[in-house]
Amino acid sequence: MDSLSLDQARTMLRGVFAKSAELQLKPLACVVLDAGGILIAYERQDGSSNLRFEIARGKAYGALGVGVSSRAIATMANERPVFVQSLIDASNGRVVPAAGGLLVRDASGRVLGAVGVTGDTSDNDERCAAAGIEAAGLLTDPVPNA
Repeated sequence: MDSLSLDQARTMLRGVFAKSAELQLKPLACVVLDAGGILIAYERQDGSSNLRFEIARGKAYGALGVGVSSRAIATMANERPVFVQSLIDASNGRVVPAAGGLLVRDASGRVLGAVGVTGDTSDNDERCAAAGIEAAGLLTDPVPNA
């Protein structure tokens, strides 16, 4: 498998929103990007606020750009704030350092893309992103409390 398909992206969206319903979360938005950072799919639930696309995309885009989850980027922001601010500047503000952006991997560990979720707490966003990836039969890096 070389890249994510639209069907896989749609399956991830359904998985994200199913987990959200199970947890009774606030309205979410979800972005699925391919390995080059190009949008494959985006959906937002009714009641989701107007900046949710940019936030979800920034979480996924940052994960792809650095090769780690957006949670790891948030940790870096605390440990190395100048580096993360430089990363945000270099990406023209497209990186959001908060949990909810996860890399999507195939069985061999190769990165196929990323999922970004926003709308509830960052921890819950990340849990839903992991559920979406799992629903598509793909893998991500370990997620705390998923």
